[in-house]
Amino acid sequence: MQLTKPIVGALFLLLGFAPAQSATPSISSVSSSDAEVESEFKHKAALKASQAAIGTKLSNHRFMTSNGSVLFMEELRGKPLLISLIYTSCYHTCPMITRNLAEVVEKARDALGEESFNIALIGFDTNTDTPGAMRYFGRQQGVNGEGWKLLSTDKATIDSLTKELGFIYYPSSRGFDHLVQATVVDEHGEIYRQVYGEVINTPQLIEPLKELVFGRPVAGQSLLTDIVNRVKLFCTIYDPNRDAYIFDYSLFLQALIGLSILIPGFVFVVRAWRRTG
Repeated sequence: MQLTKPIVGALFLLLGFAPAQSATPSISSVSSSDAEVESEFKHKAALKASQAAIGTKLSNHRFMTSNGSVLFMEELRGKPLLISLIYTSCYHTCPMITRNLAEVVEKARDALGEESFNIALIGFDTNTDTPGAMRYFGRQQGVNGEGWKLLSTDKATIDSLTKELGFIYYPSSRGFDHLVQATVVDEHGEIYRQVYGEVINTPQLIEPLKELVFGRPVAGQSLLTDIVNRVKLFCTIYDPNRDAYIFDYSLFLQALIGLSILIPGFVFVVRAWRRTG
């Protein structure tokens, strides 16, 4: 029946949670194929370390923004955070990854709200990724607008941060070999999902962000706001023809119609059972 999926979705909403999404990672990529470090960089080990980081709470690391001001990790809490690690001397892969990420981020903002999450682009090559280099990289890739944090830091902080993120990298003659990953962090600073690949598919990134933005109650949030967010979680769906997320209220209407049929029937069965009992 066509109503089955909306009805089940509505029941999940009423019970206070949404259907879980698959956490299986997609095929991931390494930034270069330099044979010199092939023995050092092990794809499976890198993926294992990355997945093991899920659930880790990030420390209150200290960064420098691209305009030279100090920013602490805790200042980015309170809403979901997307972290991408790059190095500015990378002339092909990192720019391509960042431009693709920017395209999907714009789709996410259209679907979830302009200020619903933050993005931190962090340079991990501390010898060259200065605030000025990050600022120039951001301008070149078109990611220096509102919501984007272009961050630099020292070697000790990068070592600690990459360990927490499960991000393994090795220097090579072409730059660095590393797993291409974007990390989705929840509003409390805990790693929620790892997303892999040089070209990220739209649902691959937006689904975990949608779960965090619409699916979790916020302290002090009214019951009405919580209900509205759960409706948005259920009705904000991916349209493959547009490669974008849309809000389809008809799903909620179908669910209401289905529930209006199911509930009276359920009440009738319960009453009949009580009479016979």
